[in-house]
Amino acid sequence: MATAALAQAPSTEEPTWERLLREPLAHTFSIVARDSVSGEMGVAVQSHWFNVGAIVPWAEAGVGVVATQSFVNKSFGLRGLALMRGGLSPRTALDSLLKDDSGRAVRQVALLDARGRVATHTGENCIAYACHLTGPQYAIQANMMLGPDVCTAMQQAWETSQGVPLAERLLLAMEAAQAAGGDFRGQQSAALLVVRGQRSDHPWDDRLIDLRVEDHPNAVAELRRLYTVHQAYEHMNRGDHFVEINDMPSAMREYAAAHRLLPQQVELQFWTALTLANTGKMDDALPLFADVFRREPVWKIALPRLRAKGLLTVPDAEMERILRQ
Repeated sequence: MATAALAQAPSTEEPTWERLLREPLAHTFSIVARDSVSGEMGVAVQSHWFNVGAIVPWAEAGVGVVATQSFVNKSFGLRGLALMRGGLSPRTALDSLLKDDSGRAVRQVALLDARGRVATHTGENCIAYACHLTGPQYAIQANMMLGPDVCTAMQQAWETSQGVPLAERLLLAMEAAQAAGGDFRGQQSAALLVVRGQRSDHPWDDRLIDLRVEDHPNAVAELRRLYTVHQAYEHMNRGDHFVEINDMPSAMREYAAAHRLLPQQVELQFWTALTLANTGKMDDALPLFADVFRREPVWKIALPRLRAKGLLTVPDAEMERILRQ
């Protein structure tokens, strides 16, 4: 994949390698896919180039996803989504994008819509090993790979992971690609983007996952770590929701799940303890507070400030019990 605002609008001007190489190169592997049960759509990508998440993956709830790579024409992201939003199939939309694109021989592009239809293009001048594979509701594409097996490794990981969440399947495909050699230059950045299958009345919530690794020597593993952190905080958010509706057993299950995923994250344990204290479960809260204060004493300093703003609602005597921990 290469960053280049080479064709922000269609152009029939014949490109030269000198012109192309004035733009930074960032070749890559990626997958676009749809979950047939939830309807969620996603794209995952890795490249030995900085900030790949800003240029390759594009997505819109209820519309589709796009991966534009090799010598990247970033306009393909927004324009591809607009064409699919207007009712075109991925194939027709992709043909429209490429029709007047003078750099199509060095483009690699994949489009997937909310119906699960896919279309891909790998230009004849994409750098070997270059490949793409498609199947029911997914497309895999790669260029400048170390060996010829990256696409098939991704496909196998995708097709043998049915029944797990979409984001997890996308990560498994990325890990398989890296295990098969990946980009011959190594790793640097990665991204994972998942949106709802249908547009909701709250579009600010339609982007379900948006994770980026901007610069890391083990970008795929770091993306996996960030996904684990994301899951833990999702459990915390669900726990808070259950507290709001006074379903404490469900809330504690969610908080426990978050702690299992991130046992080293003291703050998650602190908010769990605070919730227990606020709901009258002081005997359960005190050991958690004690562990938090031992590991990060600053929380004992912060606690009175939180109580002053109404985030901790225990009486004075209970507050003293907490601070004695």
